[in-house]
Amino acid sequence: MPALAKRIQEIQVSGSTRMSVRARELREAGHKVITLTVGEPDFATPPHAIEAAHAAALAGKTKYPPNDGWPELKAAIARKFSRENGLDYAPDEIIAANGGKQVILDALLATVDPGDEVVIPTPFWSAYSDIGRLCGGVPVLVPCPQNNGFKLRPEDLEAAITPKTKWVTLNFPNNPSGAALTRAEVAALAEVLMRHPHVWVLSDEMYEHIIYEDTGGHHSIAAVEPRLKDRTLTVSGASKTYAMTGWRVGFGGGPRALIKAMTNMQSQTTNGIATVSQAATIAALDGPQEGVEERRRLYRERRDLVVSMLNEAPGLQCHKPEGAFYVYPSVAGCLGKTTAGGRKLETDEDLAMALLEENHVATVSGTAYQMSPYIRLSYATDTETLREACARIQDFCRGLH
Repeated sequence: MPALAKRIQEIQVSGSTRMSVRARELREAGHKVITLTVGEPDFATPPHAIEAAHAAALAGKTKYPPNDGWPELKAAIARKFSRENGLDYAPDEIIAANGGKQVILDALLATVDPGDEVVIPTPFWSAYSDIGRLCGGVPVLVPCPQNNGFKLRPEDLEAAITPKTKWVTLNFPNNPSGAALTRAEVAALAEVLMRHPHVWVLSDEMYEHIIYEDTGGHHSIAAVEPRLKDRTLTVSGASKTYAMTGWRVGFGGGPRALIKAMTNMQSQTTNGIATVSQAATIAALDGPQEGVEERRRLYRERRDLVVSMLNEAPGLQCHKPEGAFYVYPSVAGCLGKTTAGGRKLETDEDLAMALLEENHVATVSGTAYQMSPYIRLSYATDTETLREACARIQDFCRGLH
């Protein structure tokens, strides 16, 4: 067999995917597995978005689209950025892509040379480092421990930036911790970044509408510090806000030259995104928004239930997140013990696998997010399922000895 490219060795299957596969195997073997691994809303796509996609298909809007998105879609994205983020982008400062991940891939492909550094606060979504490596970059990880609320401190950001830094990634509300920043905290990070004009800023705001109390709402760094706008890529999408993960629509706003380069990169990979998905996203962005607030209210109720029940489990300590739909409890109090099934728990990976195989609850170990010993649970599922899952976790922890 001919050799594979060396770059493939830099890319690993994500922790959530590995656990989802194992959960499916157990389910196929007849076990009643509860899967809390995937960051996917359990709500339905808004009906008016589906109707818009159907209408577009019937109208014959099924031909190749522009590489960076329909003008109508880019206009809707511009209205969204202005209305919700306080950011004004011209059409040639916006790109639509196949999910937020492709926006990030386009950006790093267009800017990162071998040896360039990409600063990533941890814990973090693994795609940032994997895409950085794929582009020849060097991930520089900055720990954001629980005693800091999983938030990036200005002094830690300052210490991580070097002359080789090409990008600083910011993901708040955060996957996996759910940490969100106040306006003052965003401003403090912006102050550091203003001292380093050679650095691009990737602000991944995919969870911007799933944010709760204590932060004063969501704060885009390019709006908090407008002088950063000409080197900031603001990323969002339809997936989390409108329960449209399968429609595959992400988008970004940034400086004209960067967007042009990203569009060129996209033209050599996937070209433009599916036309019916573009039509659905226009309807979602411009249509009724009451459902967004209702889903946020339900997420808050689910968060409170899960945090409360997990904190009743011996050995777990669960921080209350300010946003997104994940909890990231510490499992330090469980390590070194043995499960009811006879397994010794040395790491959070051991715990996550034992919890899945013995009590049939699928989670993701903190190792996947470069911060241990934790596990990540998604509470983007119905309340009764969450209640049952947390009860199983409590039973698992009570069985440790």
